[in-house]
Amino acid sequence: MDGWMVHRLSEAEGVGLSEGAPASSIRAMTLKAIFFDAAGTLIRPAEPVGAVYARLAARHGVAVQGDAMNAAFRAAWKATPSPLHPEDQPPADDDRSWWRQVASRSFELALGKAVPEEVMEPLFAELYAHYARPEAWHVFEDVRPVLEDLAADHALHVLSNFDRRLLSILDGHGLRPLFGEIILSSQVGASKPHARMFAAALRAANATPAECLHVGDEPTADAAGAVAAGMRCFIVDRPATGFDALRTFVRLHP
Repeated sequence: MDGWMVHRLSEAEGVGLSEGAPASSIRAMTLKAIFFDAAGTLIRPAEPVGAVYARLAARHGVAVQGDAMNAAFRAAWKATPSPLHPEDQPPADDDRSWWRQVASRSFELALGKAVPEEVMEPLFAELYAHYARPEAWHVFEDVRPVLEDLAADHALHVLSNFDRRLLSILDGHGLRPLFGEIILSSQVGASKPHARMFAAALRAANATPAECLHVGDEPTADAAGAVAAGMRCFIVDRPATGFDALRTFVRLHP
């Protein structure tokens, strides 16, 4: 990975570039657009996923422990390949079926057996609707003031492996007006780090890779994908590196 394209902040070093970074090259670039990942960067679930799954499952007669569901969900998430559809053929269901697969596998891992279809379908419908609600998500405390600051002189956009539920979440938290374009994997038909996601972002922003910064929390989906597309990337790693560090970085390297 090209070192200068991935940036972090540490208390010991202040704003710094990774080893071998040509700082003069970065300062010479004009930052036209900043893209933000959503989950893990702007927002996080308001309560542990396992607790939500266990609580809603109980309404449908399925008894499972929250801790077991947390572990099972993480395993199912990692084991399920990211959605990828033919180019220019985004999924008609907004990738709902992908989430259904993850949820079903999560319960199967936690329980040691599959939940019957007649129970799983209404249970999943309730889970899917839950995570469309703004109150199911928490906005990190450092996000809003930094976005408001950066929006004053930068074009801000969202580039997220999410579906259209994200629109209602951002609206509900009052964040939507701070962003121009919202690029969603379910509408592109591919997920970060796939090149199609970053190409869609560049088209939406009408910008070149050198004019863009991508902000995210995932080394592969965000950093590797952005670098492959020729963008700079800032990795959020709270509590050490949050949005205050991002603002400092942007102001020092506009």
